[in-house]
Amino acid sequence: MKIEDEIKQKKFLNAHQKAVINLLYTVNWLQGKHQHLFKSFNITPQQFNILRILKGQHPNSISATEIKSRMLDRNSDVSRLLDRLVSKNVIVRKACPTDKRASDVNLTDAGLELLRTIDKKQSELDNILSLSDEEALQLSNLLDKSRG
Repeated sequence: MKIEDEIKQKKFLNAHQKAVINLLYTVNWLQGKHQHLFKSFNITPQQFNILRILKGQHPNSISATEIKSRMLDRNSDVSRLLDRLVSKNVIVRKACPTDKRASDVNLTDAGLELLRTIDKKQSELDNILSLSDEEALQLSNLLDKSRG
């Protein structure tokens, strides 16, 4: 559906304003789809982001500071998110032996299993935009370009 129809607005100052509004609207739409999917796994998109970061490091640990630097949502309260994931037994958090102020974080077997289960639904997320591979790559390149 066209952005004009979605927000019931036919006029924009220019093509750039329309693109920005369309992008913001689409981001919110995508976040809603992600929230709905992850709710069925009793996690939030931010928690999933942490689990994916940890999966990329597995079996090595990673610091909470490094996790924060890799988050898609840089405003997330990583410490609180880690506490919730610890309470769900999907990660472990240990004091760093070289820096007592830091903590090392690892996935548990339950965390790996949760990610395997979510991976079965990954194609739903990947295909949510209804784009061909070529279109998805073009969109990604345009987004990279727009950030400079």
